[in-house]
Amino acid sequence: MEIKQIAVAGSLESSDMMITISPNDGQGIVLELDSNVEKQFGNHIRALIKTTLARLGVESATIEAVDKGALDCTIQARTIAAVHRAAGVEHYNWKEIDSWNA
Repeated sequence: MEIKQIAVAGSLESSDMMITISPNDGQGIVLELDSNVEKQFGNHIRALIKTTLARLGVESATIEAVDKGALDCTIQARTIAAVHRAAGVEHYNWKEIDSWNA
């Protein structure tokens, strides 16, 4: 999926995450993470975001993630929403997304 514009999903409320995604002109994935639990879960959060991006077919983007204690399902949901908004896609392939949980 091609990232065409800047998009945001989520909030800075407790137990949530704000994901900002923008085009990166073919320079791969650049991920910046700001989290209160960086030392404990930073590697896991980064891996989850990158896995979700790969499943959506995103090969180039700049992602800024501000974590406020979000669970894995919230991190995935925010990433999916931000990618679809940034790509200008209005319809989700729920069967594909649901198959990730098999």
